[in-house]
Amino acid sequence: MSIYEHCTIERDGRTLIVTMNRPDRMNALHPPANAELAQVFDDFAADPELWVAVLTGAGPRAFSAGNDLRWQAEGNAITVPATGFAGLTSRWDLDKPVIAAVNGVAMGGGFEIALACDIILASDAASFALPEPKVGLAALAGGLHRLPRSIGVKRAMGMILTGRTVSAAEGKALGFVHDVVAPDALMGAAKALAAQICELSPMSVRASKQVVSRSLDTASLQAAYDGQMAHPAVAALWKSDDVREGPLAFAQKRKPEWKGR
Repeated sequence: MSIYEHCTIERDGRTLIVTMNRPDRMNALHPPANAELAQVFDDFAADPELWVAVLTGAGPRAFSAGNDLRWQAEGNAITVPATGFAGLTSRWDLDKPVIAAVNGVAMGGGFEIALACDIILASDAASFALPEPKVGLAALAGGLHRLPRSIGVKRAMGMILTGRTVSAAEGKALGFVHDVVAPDALMGAAKALAAQICELSPMSVRASKQVVSRSLDTASLQAAYDGQMAHPAVAALWKSDDVREGPLAFAQKRKPEWKGR
């Protein structure tokens, strides 16, 4: 597997573990780090042997503190790949699930990265905020769109317009955190959740993710329902080996052997 300077990757069966690795900067991201992560998720999307990704941050302090403001203040150009911050916030065609294992601070762009993932698991030491207005910026890497869709407009505005910090426990109460665990249990919980997803048909998982994500952009429930069969991942599901294997395994009272194709 490729070796990167600003992140690490590890294969765990069908799961890819991706760690943002700039702990001296609280895993804040600059253009070289963003470019590496964009390549990592390009490769993840293209690899048929990988079904789920887990994204976390190196060290005990931070998932990611967001954009590297020190890099920017030093006069360096700020560029972002076409797929967005960490290669995720503007990636619209990834149907494989991504789990954010938030081990500490997830601020600004760091929170936006977590929101771009499908599930957020948090250490009880984690914290979340969109504090960009405090430094004359705005959360334009998806946070202003994803947070209201996750927890509702009024509750999101309470965070966005104040820049306040939310604990992991409050994040769970608000609804954007799936579960909160002890710091030393976080990666075990993330890997267990990934393994649980990998027990299912990857074709079914991808079709389900695509229907949910595309339906959020559809004005009416009826239109979303009527249009779901036209989504590419749904069409691929019905043509797949998995759609035949599932009922056959059920009838034969055995564990299905998913092919992911």
